[in-house]
Amino acid sequence: MDQSESGAKLSELLTQTTLLFQAHHGTPEESDVAMQLLMLRYSGAVHRYLLKAVGDPEVAKDLNQEFSVKFLEGRFRQFDPKRGRFRDYLKRAVRNLMVDHFRKREPADRLGTNMEATILGDPGLVEFDEQFRLSWRQDLMERAWSALHDHETRTGRPYWHILRLRMARPELRSPELAEEIARKLNRPMSAGNARQTLHRARDKFAEFLVDEVRVSLKHPNRDEVEEELADLKLLEFCKPVLDRLKFDS
Repeated sequence: MDQSESGAKLSELLTQTTLLFQAHHGTPEESDVAMQLLMLRYSGAVHRYLLKAVGDPEVAKDLNQEFSVKFLEGRFRQFDPKRGRFRDYLKRAVRNLMVDHFRKREPADRLGTNMEATILGDPGLVEFDEQFRLSWRQDLMERAWSALHDHETRTGRPYWHILRLRMARPELRSPELAEEIARKLNRPMSAGNARQTLHRARDKFAEFLVDEVRVSLKHPNRDEVEEELADLKLLEFCKPVLDRLKFDS
């Protein structure tokens, strides 16, 4: 993605802060749409954490529904971007939901599990933070994979296929990789072309990851993007892309 294409893509997307502003100050229709878009953006990360935290799909489903209702009722319109990232604000809200969940349980049930201590205790907060970060990282990765697949569909360049194959079969050498891709796509590919395609696929995937992070920040300057990527342990992978992009000062 060249800089003009990247800029066009970003200009078409609403940042979370813009969505929050519309949710709070927009017309009723704008408010409803903004809240739904925000909910969709974070729902994957929230659900994965709840499922891991409680270990019961039905309980996680109920908690997720409760969280979604509160979200769409406008409980999150009080967020102040000056006080930090919306992801951190959302994380605290999910933690509070878990605290309420365990406090509502019968005393006998609470004595039979260490889950409440995990959520409420200091070590549990560290674990919570890490699990939410991993869940958010996975959500960003899935969005980048989806963007890479869409890019392949539009352009015919097999970036999604070759990168998926490399991840599934890291032992394959270039000639074997080329042979596998040629068979999957029913078109010839040389070993040299496979190496070049793989390199470009990695680069494109990193660009999509950076795009997703930029969209999620209020001021997507280089420092904030680097901080977020470092927090998600994606900085080294995306560093070459960052060096090519222009950022607001």
